[in-house]
Amino acid sequence: MADITMPQLGETVTEGTITRWAKQVGDRIEEDEVLFEVSTDKVDSEVPSPVSGVVTEIVVAEGETVPVGAKLAVVGDGDGAAAAEPAAAADSAETSSAAPAAAGGSAPAAMTPPDPAEADPPPPPADAAGAGGEAAPAIVAEAAPAAAQEEAAAAPPAAAPPAAPAAPATPAAPAAGDTGGAGASASKVLSPVVRKLIAENNLDPANIAGTGAGGRITRADVLAALDAGAGAAKAAPSPAAQPKPEAPAAAATAAPSAAAAPAAPAAVATAGGRDTVIPFSNIRRRTAEHMVRSLATSAHTLVVIEVDYDNVEKVRTKEKARFKETEGVSLSYLPFIARAVVDAVREFPHVNASVGSDELIVHGDVNLGVAVDLNFEGLIVPVVQDAGGKRLRALAREIAELANRARTKKLGADDIAGGTFTITNAGGYGTLITGPIINQPQVAILSTDGVKPQPVALPLDGGGYGMAVHMVGNLAISFDHRAFDGAYAAAFLAKIREILETRDWATELA
Repeated sequence: MADITMPQLGETVTEGTITRWAKQVGDRIEEDEVLFEVSTDKVDSEVPSPVSGVVTEIVVAEGETVPVGAKLAVVGDGDGAAAAEPAAAADSAETSSAAPAAAGGSAPAAMTPPDPAEADPPPPPADAAGAGGEAAPAIVAEAAPAAAQEEAAAAPPAAAPPAAPAAPATPAAPAAGDTGGAGASASKVLSPVVRKLIAENNLDPANIAGTGAGGRITRADVLAALDAGAGAAKAAPSPAAQPKPEAPAAAATAAPSAAAAPAAPAAVATAGGRDTVIPFSNIRRRTAEHMVRSLATSAHTLVVIEVDYDNVEKVRTKEKARFKETEGVSLSYLPFIARAVVDAVREFPHVNASVGSDELIVHGDVNLGVAVDLNFEGLIVPVVQDAGGKRLRALAREIAELANRARTKKLGADDIAGGTFTITNAGGYGTLITGPIINQPQVAILSTDGVKPQPVALPLDGGGYGMAVHMVGNLAISFDHRAFDGAYAAAFLAKIREILETRDWATELA
């Protein structure tokens, strides 16, 4: 018999959600054959079985979120007739309650460009990656210590003779082993993700029906409650729990608490007769959570600069056929921009940083994230490790390889870890200006927008200007104003432009 547990899919990953079981109880499984699919805030992965045998027990249902190391299933060497043990659900719940709070994030961003086949000018070039940024650290909100008492107080009192005025009834906190009554709903075992969703949306766990093992509340249960408008705001304590007139001190302390109560969440839309309801996928929900959190975390500011790509285009046009033949990938504008970015970082290191606790952490290595669109279904940001030490040819090859592995779901946890600066490419659609959302905990993200032929004014030897048609496009950077100011961001963009417009790129491809 072998216990199958939740694997560690990245150093900062603390939990995962089972999205699909490839095998069911009684099915035969071979070593290295896919057993289940798991989704984390870092990556979606197919997980192979470490042993051969028969699946005798599945502890965690699809849609359940459990911590790393939690027992998921049992593979035995029998005929698969063994039944699941009754205590399995309780074991899983106990393990979940001991999980550490989630931290980290990487994920996707607000834009979703594709990777169309590259076309020669004048159509805008298409690059290997998609747009967007992602992944703010997960924030887990803990329930208030008095939650169980408030819910117990809100329960209807049992029929009994009226109590004497001098001895008002006060609900007692549930005992450690209590499993009944209103206090039980407040003490349900919840995963960190579920606790966060409940706290952020001001929901009452007692109003949410749990469909998980042992009646546990799952993430899907919370989302269903939100869709149904259940528990839009916690009920106020019953009159029995209100301060008595003869206790002015208690009344005085209650007033500020009431004033600080959070506002009710925004109304949830409901579908009409001609509407189509498309449930959010796991990656769609995570993208939304990370992007909203990023906007709430960083002081987003946008700076845009125009770049004349004529210097790049001359070399690209001459070398792209040979490059495709030797490297097997297209020579787009993206690797030129990536190379210019990592070189510009040397003069402007604060863009390659993260915000710590009242401090800026400037990273020594440039680990370049490149956002990739997953066929309009979501985004992921694989990372070119140590991009500062790689030249144009190596960057082009690695960016294309990571994008291909992302779209075929072959990325590993290490492929999306450790990013320090992100590039998102929306230019394949010919975009003018894109304001991307920062990929937390980074402090900046660069958008490469559409490149197209435009008239430009060129200085003449005898004075004055002449006109020519060059390939021109914009570069836009969203940066965290806590880390540096607009002048620093503008100077960084100007350095990128200088490198693109003046470097002898032919030597990079020799």
